[in-house]
Amino acid sequence: MSVQTLAAWLRCPNCFKDLEAMPDAAPPVLGCESGHRFDVNKRGYVSLLPSRTRVVGDSAEMLDERAALLASGAYDPIREALIAAVRPAEPRTVLDSGTGTGWYLHGLLDALEAAGAPARGLASDLSPAAVQRAVRERADVEGLVADVHAPLPIRDAMADACTVVFAPRNPPEFARVLRPGVVLVIVVPRADHLAELRAVSGMLDVPEGKAGSVEASLAPWFSAASAQHVTYALELTADRARQLQGMGPSAHHLGRSPADVSSAIGRALPEAATVSVDVLAFTRR
Repeated sequence: MSVQTLAAWLRCPNCFKDLEAMPDAAPPVLGCESGHRFDVNKRGYVSLLPSRTRVVGDSAEMLDERAALLASGAYDPIREALIAAVRPAEPRTVLDSGTGTGWYLHGLLDALEAAGAPARGLASDLSPAAVQRAVRERADVEGLVADVHAPLPIRDAMADACTVVFAPRNPPEFARVLRPGVVLVIVVPRADHLAELRAVSGMLDVPEGKAGSVEASLAPWFSAASAQHVTYALELTADRARQLQGMGPSAHHLGRSPADVSSAIGRALPEAATVSVDVLAFTRR
């Protein structure tokens, strides 16, 4: 990451003019011709959150649980399906919205590099702790702290691909920052995703027909290109159950730390849970 490569992605969140690296600024600063200035974090990312933002991103504790689960290989088939959906487009620039730890983006960029089609990624998330992890030791990843529900501080038609894994969506803004004809890949859970664990843990339910509602919300800007249902049985241990419960949105609602949530399951822990997600690919109209 360099200040120049970071600036190349971005526009000012106030006036929407392109951001540039300010010469001779120490520490590094991004600025626009209207005079707005934004410090680049020493860890290699910039926060362009609107001042009115009050929502809270994932905590470091939640990210620790997610990193442990993903490192175990529990969600490898989901990442493989995501890579398969994006790779044919041979993108040079990839926006990962709601990046979390950056694990899916890193795997995609590594696969593109191995195929002889290297790309750069922009890891965007509401959580500064998440973006910090996503850019760590990755020269091919820039970091942005932003609210996906606000106008994105990203330049028009900047990305060749966008990935959204278990994260919120902003269809008109995704359409604006993506080039026509390129790919948007969204991963959403099905109603039976982790159903066995949800039944004993108090985790949030997944509504029926989520894939259909996502497709309908995207229809004005995107055409459905492909869909893959990824499903398999995931062996559960007490640690894995805690990680699944503590790494996602349920952790915000349960009001308990990941260290406490496994005690609520106790002897009712199932031997396995069903992983069931849809990997949906769309093309920009």
